[in-house]
Amino acid sequence: MVNHFLLELKRRNPLLYWFGWLNVGLFLLAVVMYMSDNTLILGINAWIKPMKFAVSITAYAWTFGWLLEYTTNRRAKRVISLGLIITMIVEIALIYLQSFRGTTSHFNINTPFDGIVFGVMGWFIAINTVVNLYAVVVFFSKSITITGPTLWAWRSGLLLFSLGSISGGWMVGSLAHTVGAPDGGPGLPFVNWSTVAGDIRAAHFVALHALQVLPLATFALTRLASEKANRWSMVVIILYAAFCVYLHILAWLGLPVIGTA
Repeated sequence: MVNHFLLELKRRNPLLYWFGWLNVGLFLLAVVMYMSDNTLILGINAWIKPMKFAVSITAYAWTFGWLLEYTTNRRAKRVISLGLIITMIVEIALIYLQSFRGTTSHFNINTPFDGIVFGVMGWFIAINTVVNLYAVVVFFSKSITITGPTLWAWRSGLLLFSLGSISGGWMVGSLAHTVGAPDGGPGLPFVNWSTVAGDIRAAHFVALHALQVLPLATFALTRLASEKANRWSMVVIILYAAFCVYLHILAWLGLPVIGTA
């Protein structure tokens, strides 16, 4: 099944297919660095963050490589694919640069150079947000070749992905991801979401990955309960959207997703 997915993905969008593999390679590089470099940034190994971003960008690239097949708008396919690749190359390159330097990449304005790095990242993420909003517009146009619950799963995923972009902007505006405590405190394993205060990253993560969760859930429902797939997929979409909003409210209130108290 995995081989079939990869072959089909390569057929649908070779650019995003190979870009995804580039990030798989970067993930492996981060694993090697994790095992050989004990540098800590905000209390965790410097290479945890590059690992997380490499995995996330791989999922992002391959998801868009798959969904863009559903539009007949060739110009949109080209613009979105190239926009995603260019902006994410800048993002991941600067994250790795700062990890090599042993310092934070996000919210770091401690030196003029760090401020420039963070500023460049901010501008390219803003461009990426415009690209994503363009994808939303495309998927609400007449150029889409799918219908029913599958279409609404992709549309809902794109809309919630845009909500994730808003929470990303919230972190940039705050120059922090923790609400109610300094960044770098006690956190959950690997993701390091705060266990003592609110953490915008949890809400950001769940909203962004609606783009994978909702289409996959709908695919499973159409296989398991084809006659009621439309009804159940809408239930899943509503519940997932409510969970995204809930996590944003938790972060705003300064409450952890999972607390240690």
